[in-house]
Amino acid sequence: MSTEQEDIDGLTILGGHTQPSKNLEAFPNRTPDRYYLVSLHTNEFTCLCPKTGQPDFATIHVDYVPDQKVVESKSFKLYLWSYRNEGAFHEHVVNRILDDLQKVLDAHWIRVIGVFNIRGGIGISVEAEHTRTPDARLQWINHKSVDHKSVDHKSVDSIGKE
Repeated sequence: MSTEQEDIDGLTILGGHTQPSKNLEAFPNRTPDRYYLVSLHTNEFTCLCPKTGQPDFATIHVDYVPDQKVVESKSFKLYLWSYRNEGAFHEHVVNRILDDLQKVLDAHWIRVIGVFNIRGGIGISVEAEHTRTPDARLQWINHKSVDHKSVDHKSVDSIGKE
Protein backbone atom coordinates (compact mmCIF):
# COMPACT_ATOMS: atom_id res chain seq x y z
CA MET A 1 0.00 0.00 0.00
CA SER A 2 1.55 3.28 -1.01
CA THR A 3 1.03 6.82 0.14
CA GLU A 4 -1.48 8.67 -1.97
CA GLN A 5 -1.56 12.38 -2.81
CA GLU A 6 -4.68 12.86 -0.68
CA ASP A 7 -2.68 11.58 2.33
CA ILE A 8 -0.38 14.61 2.19
CA ASP A 9 -2.72 17.28 0.82
CA GLY A 10 -3.70 18.55 4.28
CA LEU A 11 -0.17 18.52 5.73
CA THR A 12 1.25 22.04 5.96
CA ILE A 13 4.30 21.53 8.17
CA LEU A 14 6.09 18.68 6.39
CA GLY A 15 8.62 20.21 4.00
CA GLY A 16 7.93 23.71 5.33
CA HIS A 17 9.08 26.00 8.12
CA THR A 18 10.81 24.73 11.24
CA GLN A 19 9.50 26.85 14.09
CA PRO A 20 8.06 25.55 17.36
CA SER A 21 4.33 24.99 17.05
CA LYS A 22 1.48 23.49 19.04
CA ASN A 23 -0.13 22.48 15.72
CA LEU A 24 -0.19 18.68 15.48
CA GLU A 25 -1.01 17.26 12.06
CA ALA A 26 -2.16 13.79 11.08
CA PHE A 27 -2.58 11.78 7.92
CA PRO A 28 -5.08 8.99 7.13
CA ASN A 29 -4.42 5.51 8.46
CA ARG A 30 -4.65 3.15 5.48
CA THR A 31 -5.16 0.10 7.72
CA PRO A 32 -7.67 1.21 10.37
CA ASP A 33 -9.04 -2.35 10.71
CA ARG A 34 -5.71 -3.58 12.16
CA TYR A 35 -4.45 -2.94 15.68
CA TYR A 36 -0.81 -1.98 15.23
CA LEU A 37 1.52 -0.02 17.46
CA VAL A 38 3.15 3.29 16.57
CA SER A 39 6.02 4.28 18.89
CA LEU A 40 7.61 7.72 19.01
CA HIS A 41 10.66 8.43 21.13
CA THR A 42 12.93 11.39 21.80
CA ASN A 43 15.59 12.12 24.39
CA GLU A 44 15.75 15.80 23.41
CA PHE A 45 12.67 17.13 25.21
CA THR A 46 13.11 20.29 27.27
CA CYS A 47 10.82 22.56 29.23
CA LEU A 48 11.34 25.01 32.08
CA CYS A 49 10.64 24.75 35.78
CA PRO A 50 7.61 27.03 36.26
CA LYS A 51 9.03 28.45 39.49
CA THR A 52 12.78 28.86 38.85
CA GLY A 53 12.93 28.97 35.05
CA GLN A 54 15.70 26.35 35.09
CA PRO A 55 15.66 23.89 32.20
CA ASP A 56 14.31 20.38 32.66
CA PHE A 57 15.35 17.63 30.26
CA ALA A 58 13.43 14.45 29.55
CA THR A 59 12.99 11.44 27.38
CA ILE A 60 9.46 11.21 26.00
CA HIS A 61 7.95 7.91 24.82
CA VAL A 62 4.63 7.76 23.01
CA ASP A 63 2.94 4.48 22.09
CA TYR A 64 -0.43 4.40 20.40
CA VAL A 65 -2.74 2.21 18.37
CA PRO A 66 -4.17 4.43 15.63
CA ASP A 67 -7.72 4.37 14.39
CA GLN A 68 -8.40 6.70 11.45
CA LYS A 69 -5.34 8.98 11.79
CA VAL A 70 -1.57 8.78 12.32
CA VAL A 71 0.44 11.71 13.67
CA GLU A 72 2.87 13.31 11.22
CA SER A 73 6.28 13.08 12.91
CA LYS A 74 7.66 16.51 11.96
CA SER A 75 4.62 18.24 13.42
CA PHE A 76 5.17 16.18 16.58
CA LYS A 77 8.82 17.24 16.72
CA LEU A 78 7.87 20.92 16.40
CA TYR A 79 5.11 20.42 18.97
CA LEU A 80 7.62 19.07 21.50
CA TRP A 81 10.02 21.90 20.63
CA SER A 82 7.28 24.40 21.58
CA TYR A 83 7.75 23.44 25.24
CA ARG A 84 11.40 24.56 25.27
CA ASN A 85 10.64 28.01 26.70
CA GLU A 86 7.45 27.08 28.53
CA GLY A 87 7.25 26.67 32.29
CA ALA A 88 5.37 23.54 33.27
CA PHE A 89 5.38 20.86 35.92
CA HIS A 90 6.39 17.44 34.58
CA GLU A 91 3.03 15.91 35.44
CA HIS A 92 1.19 18.65 33.56
CA VAL A 93 3.41 18.35 30.48
CA VAL A 94 2.93 14.60 30.07
CA ASN A 95 -0.84 14.83 30.52
CA ARG A 96 -1.11 17.74 28.10
CA ILE A 97 0.89 15.86 25.45
CA LEU A 98 -1.48 12.92 25.88
CA ASP A 99 -4.57 15.14 25.65
CA ASP A 100 -3.32 17.02 22.59
CA LEU A 101 -2.37 13.83 20.73
CA GLN A 102 -5.67 12.14 21.58
CA LYS A 103 -7.61 15.20 20.43
CA VAL A 104 -5.97 15.00 17.00
CA LEU A 105 -5.80 11.21 16.64
CA ASP A 106 -8.75 9.76 18.55
CA ALA A 107 -6.53 6.69 18.92
CA HIS A 108 -7.79 3.32 20.10
CA TRP A 109 -5.19 3.46 22.86
CA ILE A 110 -2.40 5.90 23.69
CA ARG A 111 0.28 6.12 26.38
CA VAL A 112 2.78 8.92 27.02
CA ILE A 113 5.74 8.45 29.34
CA GLY A 114 8.06 11.24 30.41
CA VAL A 115 11.32 10.30 32.12
CA PHE A 116 12.81 13.52 33.44
CA ASN A 117 16.50 13.86 34.25
CA ILE A 118 17.52 14.00 37.87
CA ARG A 119 17.54 17.52 39.26
CA GLY A 120 18.02 18.31 42.92
CA GLY A 121 18.70 14.63 43.55
CA ILE A 122 15.26 13.45 42.37
CA GLY A 123 14.28 11.92 39.06
CA ILE A 124 10.63 12.02 38.04
CA SER A 125 8.82 9.68 35.66
CA VAL A 126 5.24 10.34 34.63
CA GLU A 127 3.05 7.90 32.72
CA ALA A 128 -0.42 8.72 31.40
CA GLU A 129 -2.70 6.76 29.11
CA HIS A 130 -6.11 6.89 27.49
CA THR A 131 -8.09 3.86 26.34
CA ARG A 132 -10.97 4.11 23.90
CA THR A 133 -10.86 0.48 22.69
CA PRO A 134 -9.97 -1.97 25.47
CA ASP A 135 -8.98 -4.78 23.04
CA ALA A 136 -6.35 -2.53 21.46
CA ARG A 137 -4.93 -1.74 24.89
CA LEU A 138 -4.82 -5.42 25.90
CA GLN A 139 -2.91 -6.34 22.76
CA TRP A 140 -0.13 -3.80 23.39
CA ILE A 141 -0.04 -2.92 27.10
CA ASN A 142 2.80 -5.30 27.94
CA HIS A 143 4.68 -4.61 24.72
CA LYS A 144 8.15 -3.16 25.12
CA SER A 145 9.13 -0.62 22.48
CA VAL A 146 12.05 -1.60 20.28
CA ASP A 147 15.32 0.04 21.22
CA HIS A 148 16.18 1.13 17.68
CA LYS A 149 19.76 1.94 18.71
CA SER A 150 20.38 -1.72 19.51
CA VAL A 151 18.96 -3.15 16.27
CA ASP A 152 21.65 -4.98 14.31
CA HIS A 153 20.89 -3.58 10.86
CA LYS A 154 23.29 -6.01 9.18
CA SER A 155 21.26 -8.92 10.53
CA VAL A 156 18.00 -7.28 9.50
CA ASP A 157 19.36 -6.59 6.01
CA SER A 158 20.40 -10.25 5.58
CA ILE A 159 16.96 -11.71 6.33
CA GLY A 160 15.80 -13.72 3.36
CA LYS A 161 19.20 -13.54 1.61
CA GLU A 162 20.51 -16.86 2.92
